[in-house]
Amino acid sequence: MTAAATAQIPLDLGHRPAHGREDFMVAPSNRNAVAWIDRWPDWPAPALVIHGPASCGKTHLAAVWKEQACAAHIDTARLSAQNASDIAAKEKHLVLDHIDPWLGDRMAETVLFHLYNIMKEEKRTLLLTMRASPQRINFALPDLASRLRAAPAAAIDPPDNELLSALLVKLFSDRQLQISHDVLTYILPRMERSFSAAHGLVTAADRLAMAEKKGISIPLIRRILLQK
Repeated sequence: MTAAATAQIPLDLGHRPAHGREDFMVAPSNRNAVAWIDRWPDWPAPALVIHGPASCGKTHLAAVWKEQACAAHIDTARLSAQNASDIAAKEKHLVLDHIDPWLGDRMAETVLFHLYNIMKEEKRTLLLTMRASPQRINFALPDLASRLRAAPAAAIDPPDNELLSALLVKLFSDRQLQISHDVLTYILPRMERSFSAAHGLVTAADRLAMAEKKGISIPLIRRILLQK
């Protein structure tokens, strides 16, 4: 491979998303979920469920609560590999982010059911995130279904214009890219109005700008949108 060809290949060195409380953008679509986080430890049940579409901020808000409660983040794969007591021993309060793949798996649900009961008995708290509301999930274990459907749940809804604008600016900033007002104004009426679409657009723009050694411009964004 020639040096010129090598120069054309973008090197994706990764980036670190900003997940601090000050980086979370509060808007009408997520205000109820934020209010529940702020209400802790005064929750009426041992668990809180935050649900919403992909890339809507569930993980970010869970990270905010994790720091606030000095909680431990539990890899959800542990639901199929460990017992509830071992998971509960990790920390007083726990975060289980993105549990969707394990809902419907009877063994994993049984572990989660026992974990819920431990947290309740010991007056500890558990934050769960998932895409769908517990009311809409087909659980394998009726006992778990009844507990999670009775627990407080907060939805994060699709973004409005204000939140989508702020999200795009943040996502570009996380990748150390600046975006002008003109580019932002161009994007908003032309993109799919979802969190996942915003993440996908920013990722594609970052890769193309890196490959061509250019900044984020309207022509560059236009090319990406035409590919979708």
